[in-house]
Amino acid sequence: MQIDLPGAEVTWVRGWLAAPQAEQLRQDLLADIPWEVHRIRVFGREVDSPRLSCWIGDPEARYRYSGTEFRPHPWPAPLMALRARLADECGAEFNSVLVNRYRDGRDAMGWHSDDEPELGPRPLIASLSLGAPRRFVFRHRQDKALKRELLLGHGDLLLMAGDTQRLYHHGLPRTAKPVGERINLTFRRIGA
Repeated sequence: MQIDLPGAEVTWVRGWLAAPQAEQLRQDLLADIPWEVHRIRVFGREVDSPRLSCWIGDPEARYRYSGTEFRPHPWPAPLMALRARLADECGAEFNSVLVNRYRDGRDAMGWHSDDEPELGPRPLIASLSLGAPRRFVFRHRQDKALKRELLLGHGDLLLMAGDTQRLYHHGLPRTAKPVGERINLTFRRIGA
């Protein structure tokens, strides 16, 4: 389903990964990923990122974010298969994936755009959600009143392409409501 965001190209595929496959992948990632707390720069000082993460990719897929250069961990087998399926279905090659683990509603991702120069001017980001549903919000960079909220569920795929990153910020807000654990994978191409 195309999401109505003027100037953006956002497609939401609910249940792209069937529930049993999504759950198996979630369990595999929980067991096998070397989870880290990344240090990020916020308002000029370094703080712990409010989530667990792991940068995975081809050896040349180094990535700079918030003043830190990330060197990729090697691809685990379940993500290699997923990468190939995404390449077939999206018609794009991905050389990296950021895996984020949101343990509860306190773990979050603030407003940002995936607009680093390494991603190119119009990147395709393929974002797969696993686990508990969470709110995902878009906000126009200039017209802050222009917002769109989605509730991404287990196995949902969100494709962000074209001028989406140039025109919009997105985020995963904190919530005081009890929510279960969520893993998000954002596949991308470094050096586009």
